[in-house]
Amino acid sequence: MDNIIKALLLECLNSSDFLERSFNPLHVLRPMVALRLGMAAVSAASPLPSSSLIGIRSRTLCLHPFPRRSFPGCGRSHLCSLNVSSNDEASFKGVENVVIIGSGPAGYTAAIYAARANLKPLVFEGFQVGGVPGGQLMTTTEVENFPGFPDGISGPDLMDRMRKQAVRWGAELFQEDVEFVDVRSSPFTIKSSEREVRCHSIIVATGATAKRLRLPREDEFWSRGISACAICDGASPLFKGQVLAVVGGGDTATEEALYLTKYARHVHLLVRKNQLRASKAMQDRVLNSPNITLHFNTEAVDVVSNSKGQMSGVLLRRLDTGEESVLDAKGLFYGIGHSPNSQILEGQVELDSSGYIFVKDGTSKTSVEGVYAAGDVQDHEWRQAVTAAGSGCVAALSVERYLVANDLLVEFHQPVTEEVKKEPTDKDVEWHFDVTLTKHKGQYALRKLYHESPRLLCVLYTAPTCGPCRTLKPILSKVIDEFDQDVHYVEIDIEEDPEIAEAAGIMGTPCVQFFKNKEMIRTVPGVKMKKEYKEFIEANK
Repeated sequence: MDNIIKALLLECLNSSDFLERSFNPLHVLRPMVALRLGMAAVSAASPLPSSSLIGIRSRTLCLHPFPRRSFPGCGRSHLCSLNVSSNDEASFKGVENVVIIGSGPAGYTAAIYAARANLKPLVFEGFQVGGVPGGQLMTTTEVENFPGFPDGISGPDLMDRMRKQAVRWGAELFQEDVEFVDVRSSPFTIKSSEREVRCHSIIVATGATAKRLRLPREDEFWSRGISACAICDGASPLFKGQVLAVVGGGDTATEEALYLTKYARHVHLLVRKNQLRASKAMQDRVLNSPNITLHFNTEAVDVVSNSKGQMSGVLLRRLDTGEESVLDAKGLFYGIGHSPNSQILEGQVELDSSGYIFVKDGTSKTSVEGVYAAGDVQDHEWRQAVTAAGSGCVAALSVERYLVANDLLVEFHQPVTEEVKKEPTDKDVEWHFDVTLTKHKGQYALRKLYHESPRLLCVLYTAPTCGPCRTLKPILSKVIDEFDQDVHYVEIDIEEDPEIAEAAGIMGTPCVQFFKNKEMIRTVPGVKMKKEYKEFIEANK
């Protein structure tokens, strides 16, 4: 190895640009790739690119590409830099610079900054534990206070933009739940549902999960009248034109109440205290809405049903008098706060009495060196999208400093941007319909395939503002691609085709139904693991 370094140094000394300083971004190859490059260059007596020798530290040779050239045996289009650790290659192999657990504004911002620093962050976005990838904003209608969007932006749209930005800069994303973390020794170990990785640093951005009331009949009516996501389920035919109730007094509850007025005949907002906790702007909008009635000092005790087993009302209790009454309502939506998703690190990093990860004032540092926390998992006070994004930035910059200070940093070449594939058109009209295609949209395609297709028919019901729908679409699309000639797939927007959703009995989105020979054989609500859809299609194709 020393001979290789000496040979490379000799080549650099022969370069006419040895003393020239270049400020191009520094890139790095894995040690074995760099060694192959060096050996190929030396054995072929090929000159190295015109380069600047930036320095040798801990036996690390850093070269700026100037200009780019190709070398035999490299497999890359240009020389990046050679990093030869004092440890052997086996000890280096498979150890990531940083792993980010969680997504949302904190996780995605951390990924953007870490990727731009050439750390090649690996991000576990999550899947079902703690909510869908993208965090709480995936269930938020309008974000009106995030800088740069004067007209506001929907939560799912904002998260889509952040995610694409992270991917553009080289972050590697996995829609998987982390099941095990060990930070008791370095490098740290992280296991997901599908892989195990080791890393020098971790950013925990697991956010918080919506709380439930734990009413006696809550499980019985969950997704059949009770929901914690107005933008997922509000457009359902089950709730259109009905009287609905929302529990809570903060921004989440007031936002849900206002959103539901688009579909409901009237909305009742149930507030335990004698005043709202929401921002002044949200309070004004609620108080000025003729379609919202406020009930202060009131709590929901349970739900009641009719003779058909359908939810028909909410049992209320006045906290000041103890009086109970039934409010006629077809749906009950929760907006009562969140609990931090810190369970996976319990007993390994310091938590406060409420389960939030403790960080040192003004930093993202936890009680374990090399482990950082960002977003709502460590913030029980502000809990804003912009503060979460800011803490993600702080965490990523802190990780970079930590890796440099401990001589652990290995930089990575930025990926080449791939051409984005065009999405299918939103509507399928009769004159463009092609039964030989696998994927379709709209009610015309559904009716046509329902009556004429001999294949298994998979129907995905979505809504424009549904965050979980955006998570499920790429998952289901990949599954369908694996069974291209054995299945037909149709996407139905329940706002564009409400009569189809009503006829199918859809109560919330996302929801998948499978049909065979004009018979519905299964309904799958929510977002499930990829293998569950695969196994069902395999068994019924």
